[in-house]
Amino acid sequence: MERATAIGWLRGRKVILKEALLIFICFYEKLSTSMWVSSFRSVFNLNRKLLTPKPISIPVLPFNSKSFSIAPLIGNSTTADSDIDGDQLQHLDSFEAVDILYSLKEQPDRAFSFFCKLKDLGFQHDVSSYAAVIRILCYGGLDRNLHLIFSDLILDSRNGNGASFDVSRLLDTLSEGVADDAKQHSSFLFKVYDALIKSYVSAGMFNEAIDALFQMGRRGFVPHIFTCNVLMNKLIQNGKIDMALAIYKQLKRMGLSPNDYTYATVIKAFCIKGSLEEAADVFTDIEEDGATTIYFAYTAYIEGLCVNQKSDLGYQVLQAWKAANIPFDIYVYAVAIRGFCNEMKLDKAEGVLLDMEKEGLVPNMYCYNALICGLCKGGRLLKAYALLNDMMSKGVEIFCVAVGSILQCLCEMGMHSEVLDQFNEFKNLGIFLDEVSYNIAVDALCKLGKLEEAVALLDEMKVKQMDMDIMHYTTLINGYCCHGNLVDACKVFEEMIEKGLKPDIITYNVLASGFCRQGLATEALNLLDHMETQDLKPSTITHNVVIESLCEGGRVKEAEAFFNCIKDKSLDNYAAMINGYCKASHTREAYKLFIKLSGQGHIVKKSCCYNLIKNLCVEGDNDRILMLLKKMLDLNVVPSKVMYSRIIATLCRIGDVKNAESVFDIMSAKGLTPDIFTYTIMMNGYCRMNCLQEARDLFHDMKRRGIKPDLVTFTVLLDAHQKAYIRKVRSQASPKGSNKDMFDASSVWTEMKNTGIRPDVICYTVLIDGHCKADNLQDAVCLFDEMIERGLEPDTVTYTALLSGLCNRGDVDKAVNLLDQMSLKGILPDTRTMSALERGILKARKVQFQK
Repeated sequence: MERATAIGWLRGRKVILKEALLIFICFYEKLSTSMWVSSFRSVFNLNRKLLTPKPISIPVLPFNSKSFSIAPLIGNSTTADSDIDGDQLQHLDSFEAVDILYSLKEQPDRAFSFFCKLKDLGFQHDVSSYAAVIRILCYGGLDRNLHLIFSDLILDSRNGNGASFDVSRLLDTLSEGVADDAKQHSSFLFKVYDALIKSYVSAGMFNEAIDALFQMGRRGFVPHIFTCNVLMNKLIQNGKIDMALAIYKQLKRMGLSPNDYTYATVIKAFCIKGSLEEAADVFTDIEEDGATTIYFAYTAYIEGLCVNQKSDLGYQVLQAWKAANIPFDIYVYAVAIRGFCNEMKLDKAEGVLLDMEKEGLVPNMYCYNALICGLCKGGRLLKAYALLNDMMSKGVEIFCVAVGSILQCLCEMGMHSEVLDQFNEFKNLGIFLDEVSYNIAVDALCKLGKLEEAVALLDEMKVKQMDMDIMHYTTLINGYCCHGNLVDACKVFEEMIEKGLKPDIITYNVLASGFCRQGLATEALNLLDHMETQDLKPSTITHNVVIESLCEGGRVKEAEAFFNCIKDKSLDNYAAMINGYCKASHTREAYKLFIKLSGQGHIVKKSCCYNLIKNLCVEGDNDRILMLLKKMLDLNVVPSKVMYSRIIATLCRIGDVKNAESVFDIMSAKGLTPDIFTYTIMMNGYCRMNCLQEARDLFHDMKRRGIKPDLVTFTVLLDAHQKAYIRKVRSQASPKGSNKDMFDASSVWTEMKNTGIRPDVICYTVLIDGHCKADNLQDAVCLFDEMIERGLEPDTVTYTALLSGLCNRGDVDKAVNLLDQMSLKGILPDTRTMSALERGILKARKVQFQK
């Protein structure tokens, strides 16, 4: 009885105090915020003292609980921030904060602002205030802000400033809440978990995200497919392929219905792993699930095939599905084009574009861009230009990536003036040029030594409010360094830092290289020390730049000292030292270091081997060349076609045709089909050694392989057959000579004309010289006249060949007339021309004297 009386008394006091509080609020409604908050605190504290013996924290308040109005506290502003006195809010406790939050349940945006304001002022929210604001946001239709709440909570936890509770306790608190109906409560919890998982994913906390996902499943909720897709996609982006696939399998067990994007994500994962068969098996799942709209899945599979260097198969799949009336977006064609371009199958990439047009599809800028970039990468600049013009004529938007590729291609080909001409032309046409395009133009100006114009172009970027980043400053620094202007290079470096840009390792490498090339080894090393103070550790590339640049600047001893100081040298460091030796023409030292490494079972990269081969070839050191090749093959490093061709050319030049033939055979045995250049070199080697039959056999072998002879090939054979004929004519064993070789030369000449190859000055000169030496002067003169009629201008060598023929015949007058023709055309005779004329005059006088 007494207990019931006491409880009744307390309830009565609570009602009285609440009514008093409401009257108090209405009375002070028009007072200033600070006065109201102060008065409110007094009454509120009195209420709490009457109700409880000590301050308590309310773990959960029902969402539908009625609370007093705090309109005067918040005022009429749209946010709580504007009218709240910070000093007073800082003294709120959790009970007061929660009660104020619930009083704002009808205005969730203001409740959220109030929550954030408290946190900004240093208020330590506990599980109750977090639970309150989450409920208010969810039930108030602002659940999109939950992501901000959870992200903030996760970030604080990471930084060691977390709340005094963990997320699991918050979830338990939210789960215990009371709602009007179970369905509404389930919807609320679904939103909470969904936001939490996304927040974990955004923070890269994948284990926690997966935990929350399956905890959601244990509570009987099937996750939203969009959330699962986000999680799996982020896992794939972070290289956690197997984890993403495991989640997919588990979600299927939970009864989740995947959508098109889910299937596409799974296919993408399998393709990244290289498991193309398993990627194809996903379509079995699609069929079993009865999914219909699967555009993304088809696209992902085709893209996966293309990325795995199976663009032919990818395009076949595309054609097959198209024949089955499966709708496709033009993007799929861009994927196929890009795939073929990455495999350097440029003709097939062009074929895709043509197929699109035949099918009535209009290629968009992505298709054109992919093909233009591929053509530029393959050096097919004219084709790229033609496509760009096609885009303009069809009104297709030109993207800066395409024009940037063309500019970069020109730059890589060393056509720096053309880069600038094209850059200005694009600009005049109104084509948008991005920061990358500007950087290419700046680089071209620097390489042309037009550094003032480069600076002016960067100023133009500033005027246009384009972002100048580290790349642009580094390009200009490199320009100054390449021209030995280290003072201005350092000024740009300082300006860069003043602008708040932190130089990266590439910038330091460029500047260090500039110092080294000028022989300023001490300054370069000081720069590396400074680099470390900026939390940038010199990389292997940095060390390599210093070594090679010191050697290039003639400081080989300093380079060796720096190399020897490097701890735990990598193969790249050794390669840099070998490259440095090669640049300084210290080939013997480079070779010794290479042999030392190969003796230990190590081999440097191909580019380094090629540099060493080049030096050895220049010096004609065939023994070391062959040893280097042997070491490479022993260590399973297959030389490139260029390396083989260089070795064969050198061996042929020094007359070692036997070894050249062996290298040629090794090249073929390794699966590398010799190109026209290699075949021609080998044929020329045989011809120089008078091995015409071998040269002819090689010529026929080349044609059997489908390699078409070019003008140089035909010229080599014509020259060889004519020289063989002349040798036989002059041979005492065959005083009358033999017409076989002359006949062979004639057949080669006929074949060349039949293939549509027109002779150039060199080819005509070879023929004229051959006829003159074979005493066929009439044919020589006919050829001379023919080349002039065709618009080809004879050079000094051509005139000398014909002049020698005339002199040998004793026709000095015609020889002198020919010399006059040379002078009239501004062609100066060389010593060989004058020697031939002198011999002719002496011969004529001798004949005249004998008469």
